[in-house]
Amino acid sequence: MRTEALTVRFGGLSALNSVNFEVQRGEIRAIIGPNGAGKSTFFNCLTGVIGPTSGRILFNGQNIAGLPPNRISQKGIARSYQITNILPNATTLENVRIAAQSRRHAWSMLTHHADFHDIIDKAQAVLESVGLGEKADELAANLSHGEQRNLEIGIALATEPKLLCLDEPTAGMSASETHDTMQLVRRIATDLTILIVEHDMQVVMELAQRITVLHYGEILAEGTPAEIQKNPRVQEVYLKT
Repeated sequence: MRTEALTVRFGGLSALNSVNFEVQRGEIRAIIGPNGAGKSTFFNCLTGVIGPTSGRILFNGQNIAGLPPNRISQKGIARSYQITNILPNATTLENVRIAAQSRRHAWSMLTHHADFHDIIDKAQAVLESVGLGEKADELAANLSHGEQRNLEIGIALATEPKLLCLDEPTAGMSASETHDTMQLVRRIATDLTILIVEHDMQVVMELAQRITVLHYGEILAEGTPAEIQKNPRVQEVYLKT
């Protein structure tokens, strides 16, 4: 996936200013930067929440800039939201089943979900992959915070993405939950390209193969975790603040 001169303006303000970005298939890439750097705007563009003012987003050779979220999901891009995206009064399995069904079938209130055995099997497999296999019949509201965040990742995975955008996946987690989620991300990354916006620098440095630093809507630096830690401009605007 790559962007070419991706620009988003809100009135006179450039939230993203001619961003040229590229991530390789199978890579775990972190996007960091101070508040207001453009990280959320960038994710919103990639996932169709907002359309760019100008520029292109190329995914599998197609320009997807400006497509609505459902079309982008069908192309193979999924997002786990920082603000929980789960249905609290549905079971863990139902949450994932609905997401899987949106990918495989035209969703219909008239069709009983038991007709879709492939969907149930897919949903169960996704729950196993995110460590929630034994919680299939638990109401999502009753899961711990860490389990709910991992269920969100499961909901995103159920749409069978090729690119997964994780928005602060460890926010609000205990140290042990953060560790488990990092292991989960590494595990699922074998089949996926993963973009992560994350404030926890320890998570970023341990998890990402490469890091992109945004500052005032522009790319300030890119490199390996070691290169980013040593970069004097990054230290000045971000790491020491």
